[in-house]
Amino acid sequence: MRQSERSSRGRYEGASRRWGGCAAFALLFALGCQRPSPTLEDRQTAAPADERPRDPLSSWNDGETKRAIVSFVERVTREGSPEYVSVPERIAVFDNDGTLWCEQPIYVQAAFMVDRVKTLSPDHPEWKDKEPFKSVLAGNMSLVAQQGEKALADLLKETHAGMTPDEFARIVSDWLKTARHPRYGRPYTELAYAPMVELLGYLRDNGFKTFIVSGGGVEFMRPWTEAVYGVPPEQVVGSSGKLRFEMHEGTPVLVRLPEVDFIDDKSGKPVGIEKFIGRRPIAAFGNSDGDKQMLEYTAAGAGPRLLLLVHHTDAEREYAYDRRSPIGRLGAALDEARSRGWLIADMKKDFRIMFSTPGT
Repeated sequence: MRQSERSSRGRYEGASRRWGGCAAFALLFALGCQRPSPTLEDRQTAAPADERPRDPLSSWNDGETKRAIVSFVERVTREGSPEYVSVPERIAVFDNDGTLWCEQPIYVQAAFMVDRVKTLSPDHPEWKDKEPFKSVLAGNMSLVAQQGEKALADLLKETHAGMTPDEFARIVSDWLKTARHPRYGRPYTELAYAPMVELLGYLRDNGFKTFIVSGGGVEFMRPWTEAVYGVPPEQVVGSSGKLRFEMHEGTPVLVRLPEVDFIDDKSGKPVGIEKFIGRRPIAAFGNSDGDKQMLEYTAAGAGPRLLLLVHHTDAEREYAYDRRSPIGRLGAALDEARSRGWLIADMKKDFRIMFSTPGT
């Protein structure tokens, strides 16, 4: 590993130990898949190519988790099945960070905020002596975390507010074109999990409507979720800041304000589902304790249910973390999954391919 890469990872990981799991960091969030070539075992040479059955989840290893997913989908979509679910009721919800793409060593939106401060700093020379900007520019994110919610609110005011949603979407899109993950050196959008992107498509092919329900900022996610996951912006539920209607030179616009409107995390996720979707899901997918209430709410409905936690167990290809991680902590939800029989997707065991782009 290069020295610069080690230094970059160290800064991010130090911040993650202080930011992850705290109420202050939740405030931050307020303001497709390339199909791999089949293995030898997958090929059925007795039948012509156009007649061979296609594995809809070929990025998954064969095993109990994959079989349970396929069995559930077959039961709820087969007419005449006692567990048949009508198409309008086939709602599936997915957390984003750590469930659909890599969230370590720091949430992607946090990395965006840090880079945004650096980009804007030439126009704000006073920041070199003013906290929390001084610490951000010095790369001391642990000190930023120590300054609490007010520091993050100040950062959000400068990096996420004071512009229209369209302007903010362009800023996010431009940043994603150039930003690189500190470990992989690749765009963050190339670090979506192949099995999960494939699962989204598999569900849609079987009449499901797929939604993202994330603690991340809804306007941070909407510019790219359709291209990366096939989920259109109107099917993204997330934390949000307040907006104000204004007339700019005779043109009606919305302006982002530095005020929290809705936090879509933990107990806020079921609220967001009811508020913005209006149907209780029959399938829910997460990876952390922040998703626990969403899975519980989904499980409480009548009829067949599919609940799944992604468990990060692969330090070689990605990261291994759960109970002690400040980012994506998985403890209480893992215990509940085991006691209630929810599915647990073990990344090392269940993910045949990790990321949805070549070279993984």
